[in-house]
Amino acid sequence: MARPREFDRAEALQKATKVFWDKGYAATSTDHLLKEMNIGRQSLYNAFGDKRKLYLEALESYQDATVAGHVRRLTDPESPLEGIRQLLAGIAPEDDELRSLGCLGVGSVSEFGPADPELARLRDRTNRILGEEVSTRIRAAQALGEIDESVDVADATGFVLLTMTGLQVSARAGADVASMRRQADFVVDRLAARS
Repeated sequence: MARPREFDRAEALQKATKVFWDKGYAATSTDHLLKEMNIGRQSLYNAFGDKRKLYLEALESYQDATVAGHVRRLTDPESPLEGIRQLLAGIAPEDDELRSLGCLGVGSVSEFGPADPELARLRDRTNRILGEEVSTRIRAAQALGEIDESVDVADATGFVLLTMTGLQVSARAGADVASMRRQADFVVDRLAARS
């Protein structure tokens, strides 16, 4: 029996993610994955399991990288309010391909529904991490007088996260970048207007 060919797991996973981005889960066949990942069928099964397990691993890896980018944009600016603006504006990259390929998480909800337990676990983990970071920045903005102390932190956090979801859907649909950035500015202006 031939020994399975060695391959770079991270690179293969990244290639699989692109296929899922391009085609969606349902329209992606095992043959599509094998061709893009450039590995054999048995290697795919041995390394990743079936198509659904591969998709879940790709989604988790995608979400980890996405959350790290969100947190970086949120926390890099000295001004917490500017961090919120950059968090939202960053969902609308100038690169058309990145914009159209983004939002694998929202796409997974469309394909599997909101009640799928494995996807819900990943989504809840992401929302918890982002929610904590956004809440921290809103409280910091209140301490600096950028947002009025009367603003409810939980409500403001929900407003930001809900806007993120809407912008992610718009980005996936190829929305105009300038329009999406105006929406991000609107949210930040609404938060600041209460001060």
